[in-house]
Amino acid sequence: MRIDDLLGRALNLEFLSAEEGVFLFEQATTAELMYVGNKLRQHHVPGNIVTWIIDRNSNTTNVCIANCKFCNFYRRPGHEEAYVTSIEEYKQKIEETFEFGGEQLLLQGGHHPDLGLSFYVDLFSKLKELYPNLKLHALGPPEIAHITKLEKSTHYEVLKALKEAGLDSLPGAGAEILSDRVRRLISKGKCGGQEWLDVMRAAHQLGLTTSATMMFGHIETNLERMEHFVGLRQVQSEKPADAKGFLAFIPWPFQDYDTILRNLKRARNNSTGDEYVRMIAISRIMLPNVVNIQSSWLTVGKKVAQITLHAGANDFGSIMIEENVVSAAGARFRFTADGIQKAIQEAGFIPQLRNQQYEFRTLPENIKQQQLDTATMLVD
Repeated sequence: MRIDDLLGRALNLEFLSAEEGVFLFEQATTAELMYVGNKLRQHHVPGNIVTWIIDRNSNTTNVCIANCKFCNFYRRPGHEEAYVTSIEEYKQKIEETFEFGGEQLLLQGGHHPDLGLSFYVDLFSKLKELYPNLKLHALGPPEIAHITKLEKSTHYEVLKALKEAGLDSLPGAGAEILSDRVRRLISKGKCGGQEWLDVMRAAHQLGLTTSATMMFGHIETNLERMEHFVGLRQVQSEKPADAKGFLAFIPWPFQDYDTILRNLKRARNNSTGDEYVRMIAISRIMLPNVVNIQSSWLTVGKKVAQITLHAGANDFGSIMIEENVVSAAGARFRFTADGIQKAIQEAGFIPQLRNQQYEFRTLPENIKQQQLDTATMLVD
């Protein structure tokens, strides 16, 4: 294998094998990967615009029986801190989101043993009845798999019922690394990698738009990272012609603060800023059929995220009015609407507010620029 040959094939939008991806990731320079990542970005999303979104990442419940070893957020059933969010609490969160210029609720939770399909159908229907303009970017493949098992149903039927109740799009949550070797060690209670992909296949058959993610930097190998890409692009290649499928891919490094995974000395996050930039670039190279690559400023901070905009990323994600899961494991960065736009401009790009479908939005006149949490809003 030769670096130049592989990079040339990548620029022609060819599917590189997992082994070829490993070779590039381990042998090519950061500059080479960034150059090709940026060229591919310009192919998919020409111009100088970098998009961002205002939404709120709220949780239906923190009760979970998946027992993921990287999660500090969940509580076992019966725990004194366990909760299920009430409609009144949702109303407060949603109205505050609208006040800050958002229109979407990214709604996720744990694998609650007692919350089946009827709970989520009722919840989504009620929220859409109260707020017809609210966009629900909700649950994720592991939660769909969990509900499907509770109902003894199929992914397609569960997703169909949720879509009819108001689900607008499906996040790519819970992908971690789509290797069953890894998943047995870090998230044994969640669905396997193949089932995660099968849920997304069903979502695409229903015309639901989705995203895909990767949490790297723990116990996975570079080959397993590349096999993750291969699985995602295969599902994307199978989507119906009139479906958008995966709208975006978002990688982030494992956040290890006080997690079981770190405390057992199985893993800790040693990812550097350089490695994250390389991961963004290799994402572009290995996923030629996914249009948008999002940089995770929440986990890597402003400066590294700005560099990724020159390595293949075209989206800066959300200001995240609320986020509880990743933050519980040590992610410490925050942005205001004003701050995220300035960060994009400092990197040499034009900020553009979007919605979940990657359609441009006009910046709301009533958007609040002040910090939502003065203790955590400053970005390093």
